[in-house]
Amino acid sequence: MSRTYHIVTFGCQMNERDSETIAGMLEEMGYEYCPDFKAADVCVLNTCSVREHADKRFFGVLGQLKNPHEQDPGRIVCVCGCMMQQQVHIDTLKAKYPWVDIVFGTHNIADFPRMFRNAAEEHQKITEVWKDAGPIAEGLPAKREYPFKAFVSIMQGCNNFCTYCIVPYTRGRERSRAPEAVLAEIEGLAASGCREIMLLGQNVNSYAGVCGEDGCDRFGIAPGQKVTFPQLLRRIDCIDGIERVRFMTSHPKDLSDDLVQCFADLKHLCKQIHLPVQAGSDRVLKEMNRHYDSAHYLELIRKLRAACPEIAISTDIIVGFPGETEEDFQATVDLVEKVRYDSAFTFIYSVRKGTPAEKMPDQVPEEIKHQRFDRLLEVIHRIQEEKSAEYQDAVLPVLVEGFSKTDPNVLTGRTESNKTVDFTVRAPEGAEAGCNSAAACAEALIGQIIPVKIVKAQTFSLYGEAELQ
Repeated sequence: MSRTYHIVTFGCQMNERDSETIAGMLEEMGYEYCPDFKAADVCVLNTCSVREHADKRFFGVLGQLKNPHEQDPGRIVCVCGCMMQQQVHIDTLKAKYPWVDIVFGTHNIADFPRMFRNAAEEHQKITEVWKDAGPIAEGLPAKREYPFKAFVSIMQGCNNFCTYCIVPYTRGRERSRAPEAVLAEIEGLAASGCREIMLLGQNVNSYAGVCGEDGCDRFGIAPGQKVTFPQLLRRIDCIDGIERVRFMTSHPKDLSDDLVQCFADLKHLCKQIHLPVQAGSDRVLKEMNRHYDSAHYLELIRKLRAACPEIAISTDIIVGFPGETEEDFQATVDLVEKVRYDSAFTFIYSVRKGTPAEKMPDQVPEEIKHQRFDRLLEVIHRIQEEKSAEYQDAVLPVLVEGFSKTDPNVLTGRTESNKTVDFTVRAPEGAEAGCNSAAACAEALIGQIIPVKIVKAQTFSLYGEAELQ
């Protein structure tokens, strides 16, 4: 009788990558994926502390596991991730959610199999959260969502201490993986048919991996050599089989001229960057401890577009940071108008316990935050609509990711600029391109990069048509 698992992931791509590792460990222990989290023998909730909404969603999902666990005490509920690095949340779990069997944090995922065996075989309740992060564990298994694209974590932690952010307290200080380990992982992915990789880190720009004592001759890296992020990108660009390289997240203070030049020089680096600005007011940026001002940020945008005129730029913006005035907010709107982002993730500031901003005076009233949020969205969406219209009738290379969740006759994929494209496929008349049916032809395209003509460009997505050759 098969044993099953389900993982619910809250938060960022780093959490998604951690969940892939946990899934790989469970599959090595003989468990199979179950699509229903309430029916699985093992349910893992991987938490996020960055946004209040993720907190609330987590507790809502956790509450739904009470009855299934009481009906079958043999089921195991695990809670991990960033929230578990804060004692207040651990205390809440112990007091209000006694059906949770295993609690662990962001630093000791490698120990999950041992904790799991103790809970499953010896019926122990386990809470193990390391306060400090050790070296990054290598060689852990992974169950990846797609065979043709993958997350590759190149570093963990953050040294920036933005005053609104809990990440340095939950993920620890910056630690970079050795470059030869990163390159070996990507080579392995390429050999298995992966075509696109997303390099992950809280601040990839500050990557500083040091090569081990054996060096890495095939990439020209000497023993003990320190490799910067642009240098790592240039070596990844040489790996056969990898056709697209993306990365996130970038901090403006560490965006070097060398990295900007990579967008002009590298064949496989996607012409797209996520560059969080957070605010347009210099006063607010200083209070946020962002280490740049609006003029510096706009100069970075100028350099990026000079090096790569077609580059797509997205960002993060926080509305309603403590002390934000109407003048400060208008500075953010003005910056958005100047940059003209392809997309923007906009958030209403929420207090994160344990951060300096929690205790700042002049917290902005909720009503004003929501009003400003709506006003900013109007500007962002107008610009997005105008930017999307530029794709009308263009033929774009699209990495086909699968069938649309709303229409089984439509495929979906992403452009190099990271725009979502839903499209139909037309086979050559009478030939079906060697396939037994149009559906089989379409399915055979998943994982390939094909040309798609955009026939309808909308604010948030594109619609297209592809013809098989």
